[in-house]
Amino acid sequence: MIRRTIRGTASLVAVAAALLTVPAVAADHATPEQAKSLVAEAVAYLKARGPDEATKAFQDPKGSFRRGELYVFVFDTDGRYVASGANPKLAGSDAAQLKDAEGKPIVQAMISETKDKPNAVIDYVWLNRQTNKVEHKHSYVTRDGRYIIGAGTYDE
Repeated sequence: MIRRTIRGTASLVAVAAALLTVPAVAADHATPEQAKSLVAEAVAYLKARGPDEATKAFQDPKGSFRRGELYVFVFDTDGRYVASGANPKLAGSDAAQLKDAEGKPIVQAMISETKDKPNAVIDYVWLNRQTNKVEHKHSYVTRDGRYIIGAGTYDE
């Protein structure tokens, strides 16, 4: 009787531990509100500090503009990377013809969608560096002068 109770308790503990990991995984995904907030903070920082200082801050892997899977990216209206929180080596490179995993020209979409309105949501398929899987991503972008500042979330 005691052994059966101990085994039953051990099984319940194992099930409870497994269930507790599910919310932790879900909590790792950023929300659209968090992405929009990060973009708003990045725009304010860029305006206050200028592009050179902002680029350094946006690309700092331990800085305040890197939050789990969320990071800031910035393109100019010619399609050049100004900053990439995911990969700082991209800064200065031409991304005008950059396409997602399905062939969609995403930077051109960001440029054209923010031409007549300051904010847009661009949906595409991209590598999630936290899961190392290609997933659906929704980037929230804002045009400020010649800069397009964004951050994106992945589907759960």
